[in-house]
Amino acid sequence: MQIAFHIGANCTDEDRLLKSILRNADALLQQGIAVPGPGKYRALLRETIQSLDGATPARDSREILLDAFVEEDNVNRIILTNDNFIAIPKRVFDHGVFYHQTEAKVRGLCRLFPEDDVSFYFSMRNPVSYLQDVAKRAEAGNLSDYLGVFQPQEIKWSDVIKRIKRAAPDAQLYVWCNEDTPLIWEDLIRLQSGVAMDTPLSGQYDVLSRIISAEGVQTLEAIEMPHDRVARHNMIADLIEVFPLPEMMNETIDLPELAPKLIAAMSAGYENDLALIDQMEGVELILPFR
Repeated sequence: MQIAFHIGANCTDEDRLLKSILRNADALLQQGIAVPGPGKYRALLRETIQSLDGATPARDSREILLDAFVEEDNVNRIILTNDNFIAIPKRVFDHGVFYHQTEAKVRGLCRLFPEDDVSFYFSMRNPVSYLQDVAKRAEAGNLSDYLGVFQPQEIKWSDVIKRIKRAAPDAQLYVWCNEDTPLIWEDLIRLQSGVAMDTPLSGQYDVLSRIISAEGVQTLEAIEMPHDRVARHNMIADLIEVFPLPEMMNETIDLPELAPKLIAAMSAGYENDLALIDQMEGVELILPFR
């Protein structure tokens, strides 16, 4: 069984990728790909991993879980997603470590499906906007109390990704930047779903349509998008440039602790971090225009 699990991060696509994939559920099922509703597995997986606490699962655990996830027969790939799988927002910086539960959660999942082909999918975003949103989601009174001994400039996605790979060295890991999703949304739908490349899709412009004007959406619906991946990215970029919705394109950073100098340093660090991630073995960074 192939198990494709989107495990975060918090405050990235907010289940939008799942919703876009679900728009194609019938076509996917015809190809043996199941997309169960989150209610069938999120709490069950969390409780199972917590109850095991690192122990080896019972011999029949896998079958019990798969039967709970999927009712259909002849399924060879299951799509799972949970932005809060590694940690809920309030616990992201527990013990002074960025996503300190990463290895325990990933290793626990792999122990449940030891003979299956498990792959992981992980979305990142600029640490500045990420920190602002995750702190708000955690209802943090102030940034210092929320972070504890951790410092904002210490947010490195590469650290999290290294720990995912350390916990699951044989699993393929796909990562991308949330800022790029309007351009690569179709790529992500096809990648996680595993659908045949010649299968027509619905929902491939769900993110793009949120950040361009009504005129832009009309233009999008009227044009024929090229099949070539890079050509498609270029055409989408042109639509964003010509028909932007400024209020959807610009993020306001209003956390008082994030001074302009710190914002610049964190953003520069993000670019350097992406270059490092791009060189990691067993990790595929999905970027547009290439």
